[in-house]
This record gives sequence, C-alpha cells and structure tokens, in this order.
Amino acid sequence: MLTSVLIANRGEIACRIIRTARRLGLRSVAVYSDADANALHVRLADEAVHIGASPARESYLDGARIIAAAQQTGAQAIHPGYGFLSENAEFAQAVIDAGLVWIGPPPAAITAMGLKDAAKKLMQAAGVPTTPGYLGEDQSEERLTREAEAIGYPVLIKAVAGGGGKGMRKVDAPADFADALLSCRREAAASFGNDSVLLEKWVSNPRHIEVQIFGDTQGNVVHLFERDCSLQRRHQKVIEEAPAPGMDEATRAAICAAAVRAGKAVDYVGAGTIEFIADGSEGLRADRIWFMEMNTRLQVEHPVTEAITGQDLVEWQLRVASGEPLPRTQDQLAINGWAMEARLYAEDPAKGFLPCIGPLERFEIGAGCRIDTGVEQGAEISPFYDPMIAKVIAHGPDRDAARRQLAGALSNTVIHPLKTNAAFLVKALEHPDFAGAKLDTGLIARAGDALLPSPQPSAQALSRAAACLMAPGPLSGFRLNAPPHREARFLLDGHEITVTLPPSGATDRAEEVLVAEGGQVWRLAPWRAAATGGPDMADGAILSPMPGRIIAVTVTQGQHVTKGQKLLTVEAMKMEHSLLAPFDGIVAELNAAQDAQVTEGALLARIDKLENA
Repeated sequence: MLTSVLIANRGEIACRIIRTARRLGLRSVAVYSDADANALHVRLADEAVHIGASPARESYLDGARIIAAAQQTGAQAIHPGYGFLSENAEFAQAVIDAGLVWIGPPPAAITAMGLKDAAKKLMQAAGVPTTPGYLGEDQSEERLTREAEAIGYPVLIKAVAGGGGKGMRKVDAPADFADALLSCRREAAASFGNDSVLLEKWVSNPRHIEVQIFGDTQGNVVHLFERDCSLQRRHQKVIEEAPAPGMDEATRAAICAAAVRAGKAVDYVGAGTIEFIADGSEGLRADRIWFMEMNTRLQVEHPVTEAITGQDLVEWQLRVASGEPLPRTQDQLAINGWAMEARLYAEDPAKGFLPCIGPLERFEIGAGCRIDTGVEQGAEISPFYDPMIAKVIAHGPDRDAARRQLAGALSNTVIHPLKTNAAFLVKALEHPDFAGAKLDTGLIARAGDALLPSPQPSAQALSRAAACLMAPGPLSGFRLNAPPHREARFLLDGHEITVTLPPSGATDRAEEVLVAEGGQVWRLAPWRAAATGGPDMADGAILSPMPGRIIAVTVTQGQHVTKGQKLLTVEAMKMEHSLLAPFDGIVAELNAAQDAQVTEGALLARIDKLENA
C-alpha cells in the first residue's frame, strides 16, 4: 500500500481525498495558490506546498511545479482529482517518468478516449453501441452538409475535442446548418485549439445515463452500476442520482456490460465513467441507448455511487494504484437504496446565474445529508476558480425519500451574504416532472422562470423577522373588534418595502436580521438604520449589486452630479456593472476605491438631492 500522496487539486475534491488518505494511514500533501493560502484543504493536509499565483494556469495547471512539490516532500504518488490536469495524458506521463505513481488510468487510455471521434470508432470496434452519425476525416462544409442530410434533421454538431457543452450546436433545418457549423468551429477553436467536428443524430427526449467502471492492473474491470445525470442547465449537470429511474434489470445489464467492454478495450485502470445518451421517449431500452464519451477520471457525482454501493471509490483508486486487485468482484456489488446529489454554487439565479464572489459570513447547510465541501464559515469564494460551494448528497430507501431528504437539507441552508442556487435546486427537486421521474435534459429549460427564486420572503416570514427589529410602541392603525396592526418601512437587501407587523411588541432587538426561507436568504434592516437623516437618503443609497471589484470611480465626495451620470463600475467574473446617479444631487458619501473588493449590498456612495431639485 502507498504511504503518501500529493493531491494536485483544490476545494472539495482535495478535502475528500485527504480524508480517505488519512483513514487509510497515508500521509497527504496539498498544493495551493496564492488565493488558497488559507483554504480548508491546506489545513487538512499533513503538509502543504505553495505552487504559484492565483490564476490556475500559474498554479494548478503547472504540471512541472506540482511534480517538483511531490519530489520535494517525498510523496510517492499524485492524485489529480477531477478537472485541471486530471485528463492530461502528457502530465500523467510526466508523473510516471519522474518515478512517481500516477493515480489514474494509463496515459494511452486517456489519449484514446480524449477525442470524441476517435473514441467512438474505438467503441464501435469493441461492440459498444454508438449514436448514428458521421465521424469522417473529410471536414469540408460540403461533405458535412451532405452527411447531415443523410442522417436526417435535427442533427447535432459536436467539437471532437469538446466538453462542458462548448462547441455543440443543434440544427433543426438545412438552411441553418452553415451558420451553426461556422459558430461551432469558431467556439471549438477558441476553447480547445481544434475546430474539427462530428455529427450525430439528435436524440428526442434525451436522457444522460452514465456507468461507473473500475479496472485494476491484473486486467479486471467491473461496473458499479449507473447514474442518471439528465437534470442539466446548458449542458451542465445540476442534480445527479443513482440508480437511474425506470431502469429495468435487463437494460441495466446491457449497458453496464457495454461499459465494461469499453473499459477493457483500452486496458483501463482506475476509476472511469462511460457516458451514454438515451432516447427516453419510450422509456429506457437497451436498443435506444448509445455511447457518447468516456471520462478518464473520478466524476464530480461519484458520491451517489458510493452511497448505493457502500464503497469508497477514492480508497479503490489508492489500492489499485498500489498494485492491489479490485476490492470487490462483480458479484459482490449490489444496489442499496437511492441516492441524489445537488451541486451548490455561489451564483445568483435571478441574474442569469451570475457567479458570486466574496466572504461566507454565514455558512450552514441543512442536516441529514452528506456534505462534501472545501470551504467553511468565514472563507472567501474566489473569482479565480469554479464557484461550487459544496455537494449535498442524500441517501434513502427509495427515490422519493432521497429526493425529500435532499430538498429538506437545501431548504434549511443559510448562506450569506453571497447568493446561491439553493432555492433553485429546491424548486427543481419539487418540480412535478422531476418528482414524477419524467426526466430529460430539457426539463430545466422548459420549466423556465418557475424554478427561479422568489423575489422576497413570504409575508409571514417577513412579519416575524420585522418584529425582531421593532421596539414596542404606539400602533399606527387599528380597527374596532379586530386585532390592531402596525406597518413599518424596512430595507430588504437594500430595497425599500413595507411590512405589516404582528400585534404584539418585540422582546428582542437587532440592527438587522437574516430572513431564511426555502434556501434563500435576505438581509432585513430598519429603514431608519440605513437612512438616518430623512427619506430622500434611502433613495440615494448606491449599493453594490453583486460581490466584485471596483474597477472605476468617476466621482469625488462633494461633487455635483446629474441624473444618470456614471458614478463607479463594479466587475465580477469578467462582467461589468455601471452604477448611475438616481437624480441630480451631491455625492454626500463615497466609500469606494479603485481595485477594492466589495460585497453585495455594500453602501458604496450616497447621493443627497439638491434642495431646489
């Protein structure tokens, strides 16, 4: 068995690998960038090495520095996690050439499955069913146009080196093909440095089914059953589950056997996932499920497989990399219950899922689920990396039990001041089609605004929260023979609202409270607290619309401004938002400086109206 491992990654996957390594008695070595100097994975590891600046290309994608860190610390092996260098065959070979153990498949297997067209040809030769389409080397527009017509519209154009939904276009009619091809090639060249494409028949009612496989150095390959990853937004997985709803034993046996054949065709070692596309229009049938691609690494959603099989897949990786045979044979593996995983992101669904950055002043995820995370309360979500906060995994005796458990944990999640997709996930889990297992990859797009978070809390939640902010006092209104009521103005995330208060006075008081409901969190403050000095000041408060960095300040304190004049500009995740004067006035307060990091809702400036305005 190995005695030490360096984790060439960060965040939740680094923490997850470290915990298994510790349980097995292995010494763990973390690597970190400038942005991650105080990260959780750095503190969990037995040793940590700084490998560069915050941008990934200068740290987590610098293979030479990572190998040097392993050699410097005496680590025997390198575990790449997922993302970054995990499917980089050149890096894998460099690790091996340096005399280290690569915890992953052979570089040749990574290369063989790295390009979609080559992988499909290999799978066809191995007897794995593939989607009807065109994989030819002739990439001329004329040839591709003819092949699309032969396949029959609608067709899907896919970049051969693509991934994550990039370099992919659905074409419904011949007249649209040329423009879609040009757009797809342009995006593929920019993203992957390769503008070659393949064509596939568009699958109606598509479902994304994938099979977890595992191989060892003795030539054994097993499957650990399937997962359903059909709930997607813009080709990105949102909620995954295992097993797949509606999968009968005969169909399961057929696709799992095909996945094992795929692994054996490339002499696979370690954890891998064979991804299939299924036509779900008539339910799941073995003759309507086709190979899409192979991921030659551990998947983000591997915890649902762990939950239903009772196996630790990272432990399997470490044991296989140590030269041991697979911990279980095929007949020793079985499905127990149902599992679901939701990806919890720092993003604002109400603003087009704009990523959010900044501090996690409150970080509480509801109870009853497994939580895989790389952050904790007080941590910062950085603009340099993926904004995933955590994976929340539920396991129950059946699908509905797992679904309800997951929705309950997300509903009771309190994260602030960053916006998250928790409420969006709750609404997705509770959508009638998802609850009824009527799945396909277009469900979220069809549901549309019905899955977006509520603009404000319920009246009951607001009333209870407002009562905590108000001292007992005279009633502003009452009716004979009816309960008296009071109304008061508040600021809800910086926006003025009127709330009807309960008839009884408050016993506790606070300057502000957080209102948490259904996975959403709002900050409620007395209107007077943010606008002491008169009602016009509340209207003139210039608040940051999102966490980010101030890239321009175009006014000074005391300056006269006119309505619509640009005051300052905030940037987040390469998007800019200009803040304008709401009316003619004077810059009475200015709390903004160029290059300063700000949180959402921060008071950046205040404009006082001119007396004669």
